[in-house]
Amino acid sequence: MDVLERIDDQVKSNPVIIYMKGTPKMPQCGFSSRAAQALQACGVPFAYVNVLADEEIFQNLPRYANWPTFPQIYVKGELIGGCDITLEMHQKGELKPLLEQAAVNADNAAA
Repeated sequence: MDVLERIDDQVKSNPVIIYMKGTPKMPQCGFSSRAAQALQACGVPFAYVNVLADEEIFQNLPRYANWPTFPQIYVKGELIGGCDITLEMHQKGELKPLLEQAAVNADNAAA
C-alpha cells in the first residue's frame, strides 16, 4: 500500500483523526499542542498520527488534501483544517457537536 492509500485508509477508518507533530500527551509544536487540547476538551475520543515519527506521511500528507501545514484534523473523512480553524470552531462551540456526531455515526456504523 502506498503512503497516500495508507493516509486515505487512516482518514476514512477513524471518525476523528489529527495528524500532528508529536502526540497529544507530548506535542512537539505549539500549533499541534493547541489543536490537540481543543480536541481533548471536547471529550470525544480521537486518533492521532505523529508525523515526525513517519517520514513518508510527513512528506506526503500535504499532497493528500492540498493542505501544506500541520496539524491537520479530519472529521468523518473530511479535512476540517489546522490549528486556527479548529480553535475558532472550539471557541464558537461548533467543534464539540461535530465530533460528537462523528462518534455517534461511527458507533451506529459499527453496530
